[in-house]
Amino acid sequence: MTPRDTRLDRALGSGAAPAPGPRPLAETLAFAWRAVLKIRHNPEQAFDVVVTPVMFTVMFTYLFGGALAGSPEAYLQFLLPGIVVQTVMFTSIYTGFTLNQDIQKGVFDRFRALPIWRPAPIAGAILGDVLRYTASAVLVLAVGFMMGYRLEGGVPHLLAALVLLNLFALGVGWIFTAVALMVRTPGTVMTLSWLVLMPVTFGSNIYVEPDTMPGWLQGFVAINPVSHITTALRGLLGGVPVPGDLALAMLTPLAVTAIFAPLSMWLYGRERG
Repeated sequence: MTPRDTRLDRALGSGAAPAPGPRPLAETLAFAWRAVLKIRHNPEQAFDVVVTPVMFTVMFTYLFGGALAGSPEAYLQFLLPGIVVQTVMFTSIYTGFTLNQDIQKGVFDRFRALPIWRPAPIAGAILGDVLRYTASAVLVLAVGFMMGYRLEGGVPHLLAALVLLNLFALGVGWIFTAVALMVRTPGTVMTLSWLVLMPVTFGSNIYVEPDTMPGWLQGFVAINPVSHITTALRGLLGGVPVPGDLALAMLTPLAVTAIFAPLSMWLYGRERG
């Protein structure tokens, strides 16, 4: 028997303890970090996050500010919180888009072979998007400040607004996660996601006050979750947060998470199990 065979026999007969089981938090954070690294390796995805919100902020402020609010400066105070919401909503599409890409490439099938907590790849991907949401919101706010936006609420209210935005986006992201698990291609995810986002984004109070709209549209705006988060954000950034508005803004992400998180995990288990 060779020395190598002797070492192998000792290793096999050592009675060593088995490897520890899944660690949900650590493994979710590992996949969240993977999602962050994917952003760095796919810079083309940053185009919408960087260019689109800046374009909307500048164009709408200077093109329509005088007509809608009397001056671009006055309109910017009204518009910017809404543009931040719109930006984060548009960014949340990539939650489903990147997930579907991984599924189509077979990456998630490989994860199934690992001794990890089963929901970790999906939970980590969604958690990793926090950086994307925060970066897009901070960028729009920075452009707004350069254009003359006045932060009446101060830094504490600004931080609270970012937390509220992230919670809202994380909840909404579960919808696109479910879509990604139901369709075959990333392009289809994008198409269906835009069909959802366009009506709720533009049929809201982001750009104009609802009382200038037809009655039937006012009713839609009143129950639109995007209007609720926009109103709450305006209060926070303006230094006059209303607890009722904050609570109403959180109803949608809580309800969406309660419905679509279990649905997404069921779809994932059904397709990959």
